[in-house]
Amino acid sequence: MKNVLHIGRSCHLVMDANKGKGEQGMQNPGGQLDRPVSFHFLESMLPKVVKRRVNALKRLQVQCANIEAKFYEEVHELERKYAALYQPLFDKRRDIVTGTVEPTDTECEWHSDREEEEDLAEQVKEKAAIEDAKKEEATPEEDPKGIPEFWLTIFKSVDMLSDMLQEHDEPILKHLKDIQVKFSEPGQPMSFTLEFHFEPNGYFNNAVLTKVYKMKSEPDSSDPFSFEGPEIIDCEGCQIDWHKGKDVTVKTIKKKQKHKGRGTVRTVTKQVPNDSFFNFFTPVKALPEGEMDEDSEFTLATDFEIGHFFRERIVPRAVLYFTGEALEDDESFEEEEVEEGDEEEQDEEGDDDDDEGDFDTKKEQPQPAECKQQ
Repeated sequence: MKNVLHIGRSCHLVMDANKGKGEQGMQNPGGQLDRPVSFHFLESMLPKVVKRRVNALKRLQVQCANIEAKFYEEVHELERKYAALYQPLFDKRRDIVTGTVEPTDTECEWHSDREEEEDLAEQVKEKAAIEDAKKEEATPEEDPKGIPEFWLTIFKSVDMLSDMLQEHDEPILKHLKDIQVKFSEPGQPMSFTLEFHFEPNGYFNNAVLTKVYKMKSEPDSSDPFSFEGPEIIDCEGCQIDWHKGKDVTVKTIKKKQKHKGRGTVRTVTKQVPNDSFFNFFTPVKALPEGEMDEDSEFTLATDFEIGHFFRERIVPRAVLYFTGEALEDDESFEEEEVEEGDEEEQDEEGDDDDDEGDFDTKKEQPQPAECKQQ
């Protein structure tokens, strides 16, 4: 079992890099899909002179993989270069979110292209003005600082993050000021670091919590054809300096113990692990192949996916996840995939109905091979 996250032209989670690689379908000239055949068997059936040429092609393929690895190394350098160009904008975002800077009227101008939003704004404009006037009369005018609970709102809105979030995490994440991505410097092993910046709070002393994701961009010498781009191969968290009694990653339980001989009862207090987002900073350690149980492998693979999601989606597009616009885009994409699947299923059901109708009136006819759905 191999836990990596490929970050190539198409990013996908790989739980078992070798699964299914020993088998492939072989289609005959008539279009009928035969049972899976081992590629070792196929190669053994080739004439010796042809097999020799196939080996030459494989050597060329390995060279292609090595060139592709260099390509992704240069992509990483480009990401690092452009991250420096993005950073001043992200710093301005942080300052506005925390209330350190108040944007100018010009900076706040935003013309929405959504006609529905503009129509709705016109419809509720008068009602909103009336409600605001009533609130001002009832309570003193409040001027919230920055954009309150900006990152907490994102965490609660994104399923992948809300699954990790516990109620006792929320007061802490209200102090989260910014999340940044840092890329490894030239000459260093390929990696990226997630930095979670917090304002002073009553929970821990750390100003920044970090999570480093280590990457590899080179073909595996034992399986070079599996190379699909850079892989996240391991990650490291950081030590959180919790204030006394504020560590939400553990909980205190009391257990009663009865002495076997005397029959007396005593109460024992001990700490046990507790579900929390902040367990994110104490990840499972990657071990050599075959030394991890399934639960640990799944946890580590999920961790890699979350780290990549922070890097590629959350940090660059934070405001759109705060407003929900990015969530709408994600949902629309998922709905399109589901609709396509439903359509195929309905077509198959329709075919079944036609077959049943034919069965009532005449002898059942075999379905042509090219129409079979595998």
